[in-house]
Amino acid sequence: MIKIKRVNNEEQSAQNNGSKKGKTKMLCVAIYTRVSTEDQAKKGFSLGAQSEKLRSYCKAKGWKVVGKYMDDGYSGRDENRPGYKKMLDEKDRWELIVTLKMDRIHRNSVNFASMMDRLNTWGKGFASVQESFDSTTAMGRFVMDIIQRIAQLESEQISERVKIGMEQKAKCAQGYLGFNIPYGYDYHNGELTLNLEEAKIVKMIFQLYLNGSSIGSIVDLLNDHAILTKRGKHWGKQTVAIILKNPIYCGIKHWQDILQEGVHSKIIDIPTFNKIQKLRVNRIRNSKQNKNAFEIVSD
Repeated sequence: MIKIKRVNNEEQSAQNNGSKKGKTKMLCVAIYTRVSTEDQAKKGFSLGAQSEKLRSYCKAKGWKVVGKYMDDGYSGRDENRPGYKKMLDEKDRWELIVTLKMDRIHRNSVNFASMMDRLNTWGKGFASVQESFDSTTAMGRFVMDIIQRIAQLESEQISERVKIGMEQKAKCAQGYLGFNIPYGYDYHNGELTLNLEEAKIVKMIFQLYLNGSSIGSIVDLLNDHAILTKRGKHWGKQTVAIILKNPIYCGIKHWQDILQEGVHSKIIDIPTFNKIQKLRVNRIRNSKQNKNAFEIVSD
């Protein structure tokens, strides 16, 4: 005879809990940290501080950290970050990306949207600790989009302020206007100082081009003699071309359409620079490159 056994609430609850425990799976996550400048680190955004907060957060959530990825000295607007790229390449290891703030992973709404599209395609998620939401909910996805656009606006406003500051600095002829120290010079106390060994190479580059040598032949000569660039690398055509069209070498500071006479030492004179520019225009067939060529004319 088949009998029916009634299960009371306590027994049913115990069975359900046992069933749930058997099916519980710990979420595997990747934590990502990034800093772009020393100033960010001083304000509490150091890689170590970010990592510690993320690990504590994941522990509280019961998530398992299976990957730790970081980028030191990279902008949030740059997608070519080694740590970031490695994390995406190892997507099969994790189910969710966790970061301290959204701007740690992207400061551009287009790049962020592209990443989210890929995560959705892969069935992965994204979580931000300080904003207290994740991409598993519709509201979380909406708020992420809004905050990312605000971050992009802030970044663009900073860029605009930097541009205005550089223009004012150029008009007042205050200090060096570039971000990379040009080959042939060193940088001390806000001004360019002559690097004698490099200055000899710069003068040789101008003279060779003036005598009819092509940029390619100049590159070959420099590399054959094991002469390295400012960053200790081999020379390329673009590197030599930048030197040939930079008025800094004839004592002129250049920012967009603003030219100001500098206080740094000249490596060549203005007439030589102008001759080089005329040669460049005659040799370059690409009209777009010719469009940016200019001569220096005194008032």
